[in-house]
Amino acid sequence: MKRPGLWLATVAFLTFFLGPFFWQVLTSVWPDGQLTQPLPTSITFDNYASVLWGRPFLQVLVNSLLAASLTTLFCMAVGASAAFALAKLEFRGRNLLLAAALAVSMFPPIATVSPLYLILRATGLRDTLVGLVPPYATFALPLTLWILTSFFRQLPDELYRAARVDGCTPLGAFWRVLLPLAAPGLATTAILVFIFAWNEFLYALTFLSSPEKRTVPVAISLFASEHKEPWGEIAAASVIATLPLVVMTILFQRRIVSGLTAGAVKE
Repeated sequence: MKRPGLWLATVAFLTFFLGPFFWQVLTSVWPDGQLTQPLPTSITFDNYASVLWGRPFLQVLVNSLLAASLTTLFCMAVGASAAFALAKLEFRGRNLLLAAALAVSMFPPIATVSPLYLILRATGLRDTLVGLVPPYATFALPLTLWILTSFFRQLPDELYRAARVDGCTPLGAFWRVLLPLAAPGLATTAILVFIFAWNEFLYALTFLSSPEKRTVPVAISLFASEHKEPWGEIAAASVIATLPLVVMTILFQRRIVSGLTAGAVKE
């Protein structure tokens, strides 16, 4: 081996990031009676059976899927058109608008819980999955704007001007010419927004009170009872909830990286 230091650094890096997940997988098949032992002498899938069939966890997964999907669709619909305007249209204050949108994401979520709660209650959206979309969008939309604005800026301005010369309105040029070319950026942004909404905990815990409407992070946090900590079931539920995101990230890792680094190098 010519570069042992590089291999050791790689192993240490992978262990640091993947070790907790593999330990969670091991805990999920660890018999409850052996949790105090250094390593299990046998494995069991009772924790998975208990989570999937003994609890309404499948409904919880559907709830998270619905909330995350609605948030993603909303952010993409609003964010794509806004990012196009910020990147291609000439008007005063566009950089200020982008900076203001990013500044919103700097607020800690706990600081916005009370006003958002009052708004959702006044509009009748409290304790509904649809009601999670506006709070989620307050932090997912700035991310959408940042990434998509960088993608639209990478597209040549000549394409937009040519579309306008051919008779397209600004909206027509956006819809017919630039939006199809920005498809990689749209896919990247949609994945990142979906992951953000899937993992969100504070708003879901605060704005949802019905057990049948809980999302995955909230449901897992409430597994523990007064006299028992079901670590095996918590680990099994965490693995089930994480696997879709892991698969999605592996399949689209190149687009995610390209989205995060878009605009970092000026050509």
